[in-house]
Amino acid sequence: MDCNVKMKLLLASNNRGKLLEIQSILGDLDLELILPVSIGLSLDVVEDGQTYGENSAKKGLAFARASGLLSLADDSGLEVDVLNGLPGLRSARFSPLPQATDADRRAYLLQRLLDLPRPWVARFHCTVALAKPDQQIWFTEATCPGEIIPEERGHNGFGYDPIFFIPPLGKTMAELSMEEKNRISHRALAVQAARPILIEQLKLSQPSNQIT
Repeated sequence: MDCNVKMKLLLASNNRGKLLEIQSILGDLDLELILPVSIGLSLDVVEDGQTYGENSAKKGLAFARASGLLSLADDSGLEVDVLNGLPGLRSARFSPLPQATDADRRAYLLQRLLDLPRPWVARFHCTVALAKPDQQIWFTEATCPGEIIPEERGHNGFGYDPIFFIPPLGKTMAELSMEEKNRISHRALAVQAARPILIEQLKLSQPSNQIT
């Protein structure tokens, strides 16, 4: 085998915002993170699970079987206490508008919150699934606490990031640099927790500067 050929990890999503985040988290590992579109793979996985784990497993296993590659899937959600945990599992499908954009979803959430007392305490949750074509699967998860604010701030990130405020930092998720985000975000922490599994399953060398 050519030692210069990088091991491939398939991201079970064509969301380039996620790709950039995960590349920055795993950039010190000797692997190539690829999108389904780059290998001509198009799957429409219905996310009808009752938990984040069920949804991430469905995506991960479907993409792993179709591609023959170790696949990383995640299911993330924003949970707002005053809305009894909504949008939660429906975060990506929260707006009633057909083909809603991220901006549409943020606007709809703020509309739902407008007459409710602040602070609008919330958290992001992420469950990551690493799936192999033989149906072996591993899970990691993490949360990031914060609150929703009524005005958008920042231009980094995607989804609900511009209205998700992190009080200890005094910034929204969209105002954080990638380095700051990778220290505290739900997705970054869940992906970081999956690193030992990736290293083992892809037989990667442990980075010499990795802090343990």
